[in-house]
Amino acid sequence: MPSPALICFGEPMIEFNQTDPGEPRWLQGFGGDTSNAAIAAARQGAAVGYVTALGTDTFGDRFIALWQQEGVDCSHVARRDDGHTAVYFVTHDARGHQFHYLRSGSAASRLAPADLPRGYLAGARILHLSGISQAIAPAARDAGFAAIDVVKSAGGRVSYDTNLRLKLWTLEQARDVIHAAIARADIALPSLDDSELLTGLSDPDAIADFYLRLGPAIVALKLGKEGALVATPEGRRRIAGHSVKAVDATGAGDTFGGAFLARLLAGDDPFAAAAWANAAAALKTTGFGAIAPMPRQAAVAAFLARP
Repeated sequence: MPSPALICFGEPMIEFNQTDPGEPRWLQGFGGDTSNAAIAAARQGAAVGYVTALGTDTFGDRFIALWQQEGVDCSHVARRDDGHTAVYFVTHDARGHQFHYLRSGSAASRLAPADLPRGYLAGARILHLSGISQAIAPAARDAGFAAIDVVKSAGGRVSYDTNLRLKLWTLEQARDVIHAAIARADIALPSLDDSELLTGLSDPDAIADFYLRLGPAIVALKLGKEGALVATPEGRRRIAGHSVKAVDATGAGDTFGGAFLARLLAGDDPFAAAAWANAAAALKTTGFGAIAPMPRQAAVAAFLARP
């Protein structure tokens, strides 16, 4: 059986999202940035697979069931007795949404280069991973670089989302690893707030130039509700965001990334792909949780077709 066109690599996490800021009420869902992106891409019609490790626990079982339901190939997901499936909680207050993690020693953090399904990875047209994929442990950092090497050697492309989490490593460590990975990538998906810390720059065009100089052919700088700036060596364009009644931004950037890659695989140019991805990300923010509100292809098409 051939590998799917898009393979995502990283750490899936069970999510408990606080639905009422004044009450201890929680919605159990699913998260993990690259798992979110995989599901977002699958909902836009892409053939997607996932590479990770899960614990031999109930939460791991739930992820397998989720991916099967969403059409994400999980045939190369490892199950490990020496690590648990990671969990995080999302709380909401005047500062926005806050994340609280229970991920130390997770199964995904123990996945090392020797554990990678290299033949499966080599068949991908695009590999997608992130700063979080590599920040969770030294083994995961090395596995991320190894996966990049496998896909690049086989002629595939690499997509990288900065997804900076300073609870996992120092800014200096993050800058070194993330920029080394982006230098090997073909598609960079940084966010503005990450990039301001990683590059020391604040102007979106200057940030786009910085990442283009590292080597990617496409930079899609995520600007939140303002949309995105898409840059290639040949040109650039601001893609406007959409006004919606947003209630939870969790997973919006991942939704953008997954939808963007799905549309590239479908044949869109980077600017058209970003316009589609902006709409998908906006629709995602209208519901709680990372996964449940992610729109499917028909919903995005209808949203963009509004008069």
